[in-house]
Amino acid sequence: MEITHHTAIISGGASGMGAATAKMLSQAGANVVILDLNYTAAEKLAQEIKGLAIACDVTNAISVENAIQKINETYGAARICINCAGIVKSKRMVGKEGPLPLEEFRQVIEINLIGTYNLMRIAAAAMINLPPIGASFERGIIINTASIAAFEGQIGQTAYSASKGGIVSLTLPAARELAQFGIRVNTIAPGLVDTPMFEKIPSAAKLALAEMVPFPKRLAHPLEFAKLALHIIDNEMINGEVIRLDGALRMQAK
Repeated sequence: MEITHHTAIISGGASGMGAATAKMLSQAGANVVILDLNYTAAEKLAQEIKGLAIACDVTNAISVENAIQKINETYGAARICINCAGIVKSKRMVGKEGPLPLEEFRQVIEINLIGTYNLMRIAAAAMINLPPIGASFERGIIINTASIAAFEGQIGQTAYSASKGGIVSLTLPAARELAQFGIRVNTIAPGLVDTPMFEKIPSAAKLALAEMVPFPKRLAHPLEFAKLALHIIDNEMINGEVIRLDGALRMQAK
């Protein structure tokens, strides 16, 4: 799919992989809309790339519906939707203080999995009404963000792995369901990415994590996520796929 002059939504687009993707899509000529709870950071980036920032809670149906309505009124319905919003929380199912509070598990599922699905369903409903374009009569594409934790979750990642595993599992059925409308659905499953999440980790610990990656021996750059997202948009035969972005890293149980 062509990117130039089309509208692209990025949830969690104010930082990390979402921000890198927003910048690259803007450079490619897209009308970029950043959805984020951190409106201050989203607005700062939007001004930099001449895009649009909208404060949005992806777990809230009305919040997302209002955001999509504003996008439709400003640019017209988006043909590109990239879900990057999410949280990371590591905590054992049963720790020293007893079982993990159910609300903490629910929060991770609510933001990572239900938030992704919420934006998917509303963005797809708007895409369906767009005229098909190109030789393949495509209407749009949705790219979600999972994690290698969906496949090799570590101790303390039961909630996080479950949320990302859900995203992996919904990829193919969603792609099959939306195929009749010319809408593709794919997922990127990153490994260790040098995002703000790693800012509080000591340098020695980051180096140790980098050593776990077979090649290249480093953390992935957010720009590499963005590059993959743009290739998926461009390559129409990539559909219903979950693509790992991890330097051949396979996490082992400890």
